[in-house]
Amino acid sequence: MAAVLPNPTPSTDARATAARFVRVAVQSAGIAGIWFAADFVARKLALPVPGGVVGLIALLLLLMCGGIAPRWVKAGADWLLADMLLFFIPAAVAVVQYGGLFMEDGWRLALVVVGGTLMVMIAVAFAVDRAARLERRLALRRALVARHAARA
Repeated sequence: MAAVLPNPTPSTDARATAARFVRVAVQSAGIAGIWFAADFVARKLALPVPGGVVGLIALLLLLMCGGIAPRWVKAGADWLLADMLLFFIPAAVAVVQYGGLFMEDGWRLALVVVGGTLMVMIAVAFAVDRAARLERRLALRRALVARHAARA
């Protein structure tokens, strides 16, 4: 006999929606806070890299060492990534505004964009490959240590 689940009431749906909104807002604010702090540090220390890069590295280190659980930033990061197209609207407006430039030197700009994209893709692939190899080595080391501890 199958169990019949009660229909959610509108107030339950509203609460769930409100809770999701608050979770996304808080997590997005947390990510923005990390970015602001990293940008402040990068400016104060006159680092040669932008604060956004420092923030990404800081967030990655916090996620890797367990300082931040991935579930604490997942909903906010998912929302930011889903709406990322909105962040590129100024670039689209620039294309329309400077149409003459694109008519004259469009092939050079396209070459730079394609080349830059390829370089980023290659760098990310290299970094992911190295991280995967490191993770495999660490897992093997943990397994060997566990096996050695089990024998002792």
